[in-house]
Amino acid sequence: MLGPPYERQTIDLGTDDEGPVVATVVRRRAERPTGRAVLYVHGFVDYFFQTHLADFFAERGWDFYALDLRKYGRSLLPGQTPNFCHEISDYFPELDAAAEIIRKDDGHDTLLAMGHSTGGLVISLWADARRDTGTIDGLVLNSPFFDLNAPWAVRRPLAAAASRLGRRAPHRILPFGLGTVYGESIHSDHRGEWTYDLAWKPLAGFPVRAGWLNAIRTGQRRLRAGLDIQVPVLLACSTRSFRGTKWHDNATLADAVLDVEHMVRYAPRLGRHVTVARFDGGLHDLTLSGPAVRKKVFDEVGRWAEAFLAAGPTAPADAAPPDAV
Repeated sequence: MLGPPYERQTIDLGTDDEGPVVATVVRRRAERPTGRAVLYVHGFVDYFFQTHLADFFAERGWDFYALDLRKYGRSLLPGQTPNFCHEISDYFPELDAAAEIIRKDDGHDTLLAMGHSTGGLVISLWADARRDTGTIDGLVLNSPFFDLNAPWAVRRPLAAAASRLGRRAPHRILPFGLGTVYGESIHSDHRGEWTYDLAWKPLAGFPVRAGWLNAIRTGQRRLRAGLDIQVPVLLACSTRSFRGTKWHDNATLADAVLDVEHMVRYAPRLGRHVTVARFDGGLHDLTLSGPAVRKKVFDEVGRWAEAFLAAGPTAPADAAPPDAV
């Protein structure tokens, strides 16, 4: 769909109660490879379209791999419930397969995992479950989904009741929704600068189903109880959240989906080596923020990777060297 230099590989995941299941790896190779690679996982109501993120890494010698999880984006098949899972661990097989492609098939010796929003929750739980395998060398979380963005009564007793319903009637649609404010803030047809497929990432999202909510809450409880991720973690988020349901210009300078204080609060539960970076004016997907903010985000990711992954220079390969001192 993106065309050269992108490549696409389909992962066959067998079948489930809705029929055949696949995941999709999108690859962007660096012109001057260094043996380093990134595995990126999108959020809820999302898929990979952030080619400027792939360009950032490829220019620095990192091969970039994005994974469209089962029933998302390129992996959504006719007759499937969009973006649905019964358990977070449902996604582990495609993550394992993608890591094997990167490590064994393509021969990379350094693997940085990167997850946005729900992808940040998924990849954190996967990194913890695979902590003794040496699969990844570092983890970057872009506004991860560690708790529901709602008042306490909704986050706890009401969500608990909905989760119990999810075990009996997993496909039951719940009266929750994402609203359109965030979508309006990023899509070029409205108030944003980005163009993407609204069939795969609709402004108001897909219906929230009880089984999906049960999977998310179970995963979030596991994370908040404490993980033991063995590799360095960078958690990045905005400095503030926007909670309005109607458009306001403040939505262009804040996380309009999640509560950023939840991310900061639970960051220490990830492991022993966690760095938190907050960006004033950052959107929910920090890489879709305004040009000045996303430059700061990319600069921070580059510095962090150089410091903690022994990644070597993170400037573009054709950048002029600094003056000697």
